[in-house]
Amino acid sequence: MRDWPIYVVIPALDEEASLPHVLSDLNALALDLAEVIVVDNGSLDRTPEVARAGGANLLYEPQRGYGAACQLALLQVAKSQAPRTETDAIVVFLDADYSDYPEDLERLVEPILNETADFVLGSRLVYANSRTAVPLPSRVGNFIASTILYFLYGVRFTDLGPFRAIRLSALDAIDMQDQTWGWTVEMQLRACQLGLSIREVPVRYRPRYAGRSKISGSLKGAALAAVRILWVLVQHSLTRRTKSRWQAS
Repeated sequence: MRDWPIYVVIPALDEEASLPHVLSDLNALALDLAEVIVVDNGSLDRTPEVARAGGANLLYEPQRGYGAACQLALLQVAKSQAPRTETDAIVVFLDADYSDYPEDLERLVEPILNETADFVLGSRLVYANSRTAVPLPSRVGNFIASTILYFLYGVRFTDLGPFRAIRLSALDAIDMQDQTWGWTVEMQLRACQLGLSIREVPVRYRPRYAGRSKISGSLKGAALAAVRILWVLVQHSLTRRTKSRWQAS
């Protein structure tokens, strides 16, 4: 089993109530995490204070957008990883709303550490209890996007869930561009184009700890996210087809 550093990226927007639980569960893991990075995306509550109190490296991204927050975190990962030129790393993306179970992180990274996958997606739609906790607009959007990906690339996904792990070198090759909620589907689409070794593993899921989802919590948010995801699928399928397959080192 490889001994690669593991970086956890947590975009956060007004998650003062839930973020302490996420960070507490991460701190209790048996795995030695290299860095937990919380990117505050313009919170009006005490999200920054609880991020610091929980031991996270806090960054600020004033430009609203899930992808924008993740992009800033990746710059920090590259900076932290720079002295480790002889090793690869694993980047884990996790939401701040405490819907996912942070302890399932060990299940996500295991196939990468064992060198049986480059990219591992946590599917919320395998376990019955978890599936019912995913809002209906998300389930419908996942089905549509996953079906399109299957017809385009022959790779079957059940979910576009945000809880995922990927090798840093593979993520560099993907060259993520999206600044919004198209981030997750762009990663999956580009992973298919590059021929990455992809696995889905079931993860547990529950209703968010507090507040309302920025996407599925309203018809407007769900509609805007759906349009963005479909646009990313069309745009990248037409303009970013890859001629050579990525090779793991």
